[in-house]
Amino acid sequence: MTTLNDEPARSPQPPPVADWGEKLQTFVRTSTVFVLLAAMIIGFSIAQPAFIQVANQMSILQAVSVVAILGAGVTITLAVGGFDLSIGAVAASSVMAASYAMVVWGLDVALTVPLVLAFGALAGLANAFLVVRLKVPDLLATLSVMFLLTGLQLIPTAGRSISAGLILPDGSTASGAYDPAFLLIGRSTLFGVVPVSVVIMLLVAVVLYVLTEHTRIGRLLFATGGNEVAARLAGASVARLKTLAYVLSGTLASLGGIIIAARVGRGDVSSGASLLMDSVAAALIGFAVLGLRRPNVFGAIIGAVFVGILLNGLTMLNTPYYTQDFVKGVVLVGALALTYGLGRRNR
Repeated sequence: MTTLNDEPARSPQPPPVADWGEKLQTFVRTSTVFVLLAAMIIGFSIAQPAFIQVANQMSILQAVSVVAILGAGVTITLAVGGFDLSIGAVAASSVMAASYAMVVWGLDVALTVPLVLAFGALAGLANAFLVVRLKVPDLLATLSVMFLLTGLQLIPTAGRSISAGLILPDGSTASGAYDPAFLLIGRSTLFGVVPVSVVIMLLVAVVLYVLTEHTRIGRLLFATGGNEVAARLAGASVARLKTLAYVLSGTLASLGGIIIAARVGRGDVSSGASLLMDSVAAALIGFAVLGLRRPNVFGAIIGAVFVGILLNGLTMLNTPYYTQDFVKGVVLVGALALTYGLGRRNR
C-alpha cells in the first residue's frame, strides 16, 4: 500500500555513452611515441632482418647509453625550471680529462674515475653559482660555461687529441697509457651479451626515476620548476634544490664522458660535437612519453632509444647520411604534434 509520501521507484538510468573519439585521442596522445617505436622496429625488421638481431639491438643501446645519461641530466635541470646547455661540453671535457689523467699523469682507473666525476660536479657547481647566487639567467650561465670548457679542454694539449705517445706543448712525450681496467667500462659486456655501458645507463635511469618520482626531494624539484615562489613559501630550499640539479647534471655528463673515453680509447677533441643536441632532444621527447607533458627521466631514456633506433635503421637501409636528420626531424615533429595538439584540443 502506497502513501502520498512514497515516490515511485525510479528505473535505473543507462550509463552514459562512452565518447570513443575522446578515448581514441587520449590513447594516441599517451602512446604516440611507443606506437611509432613499435612501427619502426617492425618496419626496419621486415626491410632488413639483421636489424632485429640481439647483437644489433645491444649495439643500439650501447650507442645511445651516453645520450640517455646526459638526457637524464638535462631532465633534472628542466624539472627545477632551468636548462643546462653546458652538458655536452662537460662530457667532452671529461673525455679529455680522463685521457690526460692516465696518459700524461699516469693515474689508474681507481683515481681517474673519481677525479673526473668530481670535475663534472665542480662544473655543475659553477653553473649553480652563476644561476642561484649571481642570478644569471640559466641559458646565459650554462652557455658561458659551455664556451669556457670548450676552450679550456684544448689548452693543455695545444688542441691535439690525447693518445699514448702524445707530444706535449713543451716538446716532451707523455709516457702513460690507458688503464686496461678503465677500457672495460666502455668495451666489456655482462654475460657476454649486455654492454657494461648499458647496465650503467639502466642503473642511472632507475636511481633517478626513484629519486624524481617517489621521494620528497623529487616532489620538491618539480614544485620548484612549477612555481618557485610557492615552493619557497612552502618551506623548500629553492637554492639548494637548484644547486643539486646542476651538480647532478654535471656529474652525469662526466659519467657519459668516462664511458666515451673508455669506448674510444683516446681523448678526441671532437668527441662531444653532437652530445648537446642529442641529449636535449632525448629530454624533450620525454615530455611526450605517456602524454605527461613534463620532464621525466623515463621519457628521456625512451627518447634516446627512439632516436637511436631510428638512426640505426636508416643506416642499415643505406639511407644517405644527408637525409637522416631530415627524416628524424619529420618523425619527431609528428610525434610531438600529435601529443601536444590532441592534448590542447581535449582541454
